Amino acid sequence: MDFVAGFFYLFSAVLLLAALRVVTARNPVHAVLYLMLAFSQAAALWLLLKAEFLGIALVLVYLGAVMVLFLFVVMMLDINVDAMRAGFWKHLPLALLLGAVVSAELIAVVWAGFPTATADPAVASRAMHAPDHNNTLELGRLLYRDYLYPIQVAAVILLVAMIAAIALTLRGRKDTKTVDPSLQVRVKATQRLRVLSVPPARVASAPAAGQEEGA
Repeated sequence: MDFVAGFFYLFSAVLLLAALRVVTARNPVHAVLYLMLAFSQAAALWLLLKAEFLGIALVLVYLGAVMVLFLFVVMMLDINVDAMRAGFWKHLPLALLLGAVVSAELIAVVWAGFPTATADPAVASRAMHAPDHNNTLELGRLLYRDYLYPIQVAAVILLVAMIAAIALTLRGRKDTKTVDPSLQVRVKATQRLRVLSVPPARVASAPAAGQEEGA
């Protein structure tokens, strides 16, 4: 076993352990931390496969921004863990069934894509690139030239998911002084300022000092 293979098995083992702890951790904050560890190990695997752009993007986007945001959100929310785990055993058979279906699909795809373990010398020769080969440039050409429409569809789906998440988390608070914009548009000029006739307040005169002594 060479140097690269040793690191591959090390990163893979840590990735599997972290992924298992994500779904088995009782504390949501610990689950998010294990998910960040899993993303870091996945980025290391991308670097071993010489896909440095995907590895750096995984660290900067998911590990550096998204997961930190998730961590702060989970820490700020008052999550009732007991209520979340109330129906765990009830939905466990359905979760196992879905997991088995997804695993079978992955195995079928891998088995069909890699029917033999031997490498073709012609394919290996075509996979070798020059030292100045730019993986990022090739990835950009594939994404925005050959797969432009799938990228646009994925962008629309992500936009809809973002709007739905904002709509679900937007809650009306009673202690805020918000005004309905539709009411502001329909208001008339005479209703913006109302002049009221307020009678003057009369201040009672203080009694004299002699009157206080006589009393």
